[in-house]
Amino acid sequence: MTAVDHKQHRLRVIVSFALVYVLWGSTYLAMRVAIVSGIPPYAVGSVRYMISGPLMLACLALMGRKIRPTRQDLLRLLIIGVLLLSISNVCVMWAEEYVSSSLAALVVALVPIFVVALEAWVFRVGRMPARGLAGLALGIAGIMVLLWPKIVSGTRLGRLELMGAAILAGASMTWSLGSILSHRWTLSVDVFTAAAWQMTLAGLVNTAIALATGKFQRAHWTPQGLGAIAYLVVCGSWIGFTAYIWLLEHVPPPKVATYAYVNPIVAVFLGWLLLSEKVDAFMLAGAVIIISAVALVNTSKLKRDGAPADSREIAEAPAVNVAGD
Repeated sequence: MTAVDHKQHRLRVIVSFALVYVLWGSTYLAMRVAIVSGIPPYAVGSVRYMISGPLMLACLALMGRKIRPTRQDLLRLLIIGVLLLSISNVCVMWAEEYVSSSLAALVVALVPIFVVALEAWVFRVGRMPARGLAGLALGIAGIMVLLWPKIVSGTRLGRLELMGAAILAGASMTWSLGSILSHRWTLSVDVFTAAAWQMTLAGLVNTAIALATGKFQRAHWTPQGLGAIAYLVVCGSWIGFTAYIWLLEHVPPPKVATYAYVNPIVAVFLGWLLLSEKVDAFMLAGAVIIISAVALVNTSKLKRDGAPADSREIAEAPAVNVAGD
């Protein structure tokens, strides 16, 4: 690689990191805008993924990529898509009816911890080492600090915010399960095609649910809400995801995993700047503790039969951001 090629590659890496950091961090804000504008979560999930998925498949077909999956592929892609985009992603939007985008991003930041816990205790990949257990305990402490004002308030608003946080915890667990299955299951199509099919299939499921529950009729299609959905399609599902996949192919996964530390910070800053969301000492302290916990878990390695095994990091899975994919 010549000096010019090296500089160009370095520039591409920097730009790609910036896109993943900023765009994926901003998707929590966009989802909050869509929800408070009066568009129900499943209606957002329907429109977003019925645009992003089929158009992405069409572009891949025009590029000459294989987009036809096998029947086994379709079943697996349907399961992963439902877990990630019909349950987890929609639950995040549902929770954002009660909590700020900042709080949502900080709770969801615990996904890497859930992934390691599931792989250690459910999939039996290996034993969680002391550092991983310390990260898990620290993450729980961070959530307690983050939610402490809501816990002690005793008000109806505080109870609603706690309910929103519980929904976010469930969404994070579901996302973690979907990400693990995505990492474990072998498909005959590449990662871009897999993501496009996941979005398309989840979009169909979201559309069916939205139609069955009358969510489209109740939606208020305001310019702000439609603009937020357009932003999620272009910046979250297309640009951010493409930059992420490119990084995985050119940068070691542990470095790419740093998005998990930066996205919550970006989300908190944008929520404060653009939506005037409150950022108090509890939120700042909780953010520091949670990000530290994720760092501990991401740098730990599961142990198999007393020997260290390769760490299973969330960054290795093709679908990684609850808001952004």
